[in-house]
Amino acid sequence: MAAVGVSLMLAAAAAAQSAAGSAQRFDGPLAEAIAAGRSVVAIVEVAGSPRAVTGPGGAAERWSVPVVTQEVSTGGARIRTHAPLVVMGGQDWGSLVPGQTVRAAGTLRPAEPGRTEAGSLAASTAPARTTAGPVLQEAAREFRDRFVSAASFLEPDARGLLPGMVTGDTSALDQGLGNAMKAVGMTHLTAVSGANCSLVLGALLVLCRRFRLPRAPAAGVALAGLALFVVLVGPDASVLRAALMGAIGVASLAGGRSGRGLSFLCLAVIGLLLSDPALGSSFGFLLSVLATLGIILLGRPIIDWIPVVVPRWLAASVAVPLSAQLLCGPVIVLLQPQFATYALPANVVAAPLVAPVTLLGTAAVPLVALIPCAATVLIAVAGAFSSGVAATARFAAQLPGSALPWPEGVPGLLSMLLLSALTFAVVWAAARPRHLIRRIQEAHTGTEALIELLEIRMHRVRAAGSLEPGRGHGRLGYCTKTSGRDLRWPLRKSVKPALQRRTLPPGGT
Repeated sequence: MAAVGVSLMLAAAAAAQSAAGSAQRFDGPLAEAIAAGRSVVAIVEVAGSPRAVTGPGGAAERWSVPVVTQEVSTGGARIRTHAPLVVMGGQDWGSLVPGQTVRAAGTLRPAEPGRTEAGSLAASTAPARTTAGPVLQEAAREFRDRFVSAASFLEPDARGLLPGMVTGDTSALDQGLGNAMKAVGMTHLTAVSGANCSLVLGALLVLCRRFRLPRAPAAGVALAGLALFVVLVGPDASVLRAALMGAIGVASLAGGRSGRGLSFLCLAVIGLLLSDPALGSSFGFLLSVLATLGIILLGRPIIDWIPVVVPRWLAASVAVPLSAQLLCGPVIVLLQPQFATYALPANVVAAPLVAPVTLLGTAAVPLVALIPCAATVLIAVAGAFSSGVAATARFAAQLPGSALPWPEGVPGLLSMLLLSALTFAVVWAAARPRHLIRRIQEAHTGTEALIELLEIRMHRVRAAGSLEPGRGHGRLGYCTKTSGRDLRWPLRKSVKPALQRRTLPPGGT
């Protein structure tokens, strides 16, 4: 009962905060100005890292910047509110960092369906900085820019993909490569995700154990490194989920208490929803949670089902993407109604290449400013692995039937749910044929027992009733004398005696 009470209190707190945020986004003067499409002068605070919006030629012509409004002036009136917006601006908006406060003019527009922002601001001017960004954010932007410049000697695919996989900067990503990775279900590899946080945190813990640090200092070093990594790549929804989940796990281990991944995931989701209830309607956050939930619930059983002759690392490389796709598939078809036929083999092939890219690339980021020659070596090696990821995506996308059409909306969701359930059942049956045969035999035995029970009960009901004379003749009835054979459904004998046909002796007439 205590757990139920705590859950209800947390749900009520999240609902109350969500209702307050919704009132700011969808009611009041700002909502009216967005609906009317008014021209405004806004003072906003940058809430996330700018994202490049590629144009038809593949170049980053526009930038998308998440902001939070502080003051909006329109028609001689000033509106003070804290509502999330997304600013669409030119090249000048790409150099902003989270925490900066800027002033700009533009036109308000309603948000696209499925977005968590109250609306968008089409900026008509460059951002005028009113306050400088935090020191850490400015330093992170400098490191990101230097890393992109240091990776400019790589071949085109690696030059665009490596900064995205290491620092989250996708401005140089080729549009053709991005479309290929989207077609084969590898979009999560174009930028930093929760998996990168897990790799960085795991590497930090291994280093701490290597240097035999005590439990508490090792936890402090790991958490500090994780926090710096989050600052470097930006507060993406999946990154925040993985970082908070990892921080909870490290704190639990530092306190001498072991926990389960599902508990860490639940605590991380509750904490993030309480701090920002708008994440509940974010598809990126939902996909991150579902992928992690699938790995926790289905990953280990699938690994255990795979025969022991298969190497453990190979079993894990198959089980992890499969378990994540089984839960994420129904949501993905809502965003992109198509079926990625080669998503599983493409992710299995690319999985061993992700860790070297993340670890070597992250290690090269600080060395770009400290030891450029060492950073160049690490970038070259990481770039070779990222080229392998790009080549895998392009090859899979060129195969016939790589992206099959799928129903949209609720029919697509339900059909993908059914396909995920069938896939899980087929994997279980293929991995455990003996258990399948045993279950089939048990089901057959149970069905026989159920049929026999129903027949006996129906016979007793018939026997307890009385039949009127002349009723029931020529109808199906039960035979109570089985003569050692199974129960049958013979026809009731006729009252009239059957005519006996006389057979004449041989030679008779």
